[in-house]
Amino acid sequence: MRSHGPSLADLARETGVRDERVLEAIREVPRAAFVPQDLVDLADEDVPVPIGHAQVTTQPTLVASMVEALCLQGSEVVLEVGSGYGYQTALLARLSHYVWGVERWPDLAATAEQNLRALGITNATIVVGDGTEGLAAHAPFDAVVVCAAFPRVPASLVDQLIVGGRLVQPIGPAGADEVTSFVKAQSGRLEEVEVLTPARFVPLLGAHGYPIDETHGP
Repeated sequence: MRSHGPSLADLARETGVRDERVLEAIREVPRAAFVPQDLVDLADEDVPVPIGHAQVTTQPTLVASMVEALCLQGSEVVLEVGSGYGYQTALLARLSHYVWGVERWPDLAATAEQNLRALGITNATIVVGDGTEGLAAHAPFDAVVVCAAFPRVPASLVDQLIVGGRLVQPIGPAGADEVTSFVKAQSGRLEEVEVLTPARFVPLLGAHGYPIDETHGP
């Protein structure tokens, strides 16, 4: 882990994150608790970390930017699609009332749950499932964040978002996408707020994303 140089919170601020609550969460949540133990030396670096199944964690400064764009105040129920090892989940849990995470790989979901419980985080639950379908049983959500790329936002996620709620998702083909923030208008449609940054996310797989095949796994 980094023994000198700027912290992850400092790096997030340098990339434009200004929400002090988000920066404080970055300072207080140890990323080392949310990466594979054999890669813990990378935890305090602003880099993606492999977690198996051809998946990687999102680099921390990008996580901070995406979380900031949700404009959380502390009372929200948040849907997270693609929880990985639970680092972003932990940040969201500090910044909102409750987090429902959906992760399609059972072993990643179990690891994320273990990591969250190890830090005493009880206002977050990871569910194994198809994130493109959302979690209708726990909707509506005040905010939604999607950690995989697709050319459009799945209609199911829009339907489960409250009017006035924020949604952040990488939009475009996987690997050449743009992280974009939206707000749900009174009409029920999403309106683009801003493009946060170009990115290279993994593909959003599922019934309302890219088809799951032998290349992408179960």
